[in-house]
Amino acid sequence: MIYVKWVLRGLFWLLVLAFLHYTLPQHDVVRITDTYEKRVDPGENALFWSNALTGDDPGQPNRDVFFIQTFQADGAPMIYRNEDTGWGWPPYFKFDTSNLQAEASDLISKKSAANAQWVMIRHYGWRNEFISIYPNAVSLWQVEGPDARIIPWFNILVLTLLAAVYWAVRVRWIRFRENRIQPAVDDWTDGWG
Repeated sequence: MIYVKWVLRGLFWLLVLAFLHYTLPQHDVVRITDTYEKRVDPGENALFWSNALTGDDPGQPNRDVFFIQTFQADGAPMIYRNEDTGWGWPPYFKFDTSNLQAEASDLISKKSAANAQWVMIRHYGWRNEFISIYPNAVSLWQVEGPDARIIPWFNILVLTLLAAVYWAVRVRWIRFRENRIQPAVDDWTDGWG
């Protein structure tokens, strides 16, 4: 029975980590090669698309989505979707999809190393080619080169706060169990032995 408990705990923490990795902002240094608009019908993978309540007709089964095609410094392609998040989850409050698409189009560069424009893209989400999901670009800006780095202060703050909340709840639960529950159980089972 103890193995089942540890497996369930492991699955719980794996889900928490996956949720945080998907939701918290990530940064990639890329070279933009193309931008385009495509009509999509989020079917079985609709969980990984933004909701249609940010200016679109929610009754429509499909909608137009902007995409940004890029290449990373190692030559690997990476495609981002560019959708408004609106007031929903995750709470990026992104309403400037068209502006971001125009900025991305302005920063298109070719493979030539002399003219390459490197861009830092802030995004959330995952890229999975098998089920056709794309990370959602939130913002972008030009950087000096492919070795540009950024310190994720927001992620550090959020993870520190979550760790502090977890520690505070756990300590209080242990104290409550030792001071209230365990004495009651001991009193109730005192005559059993």
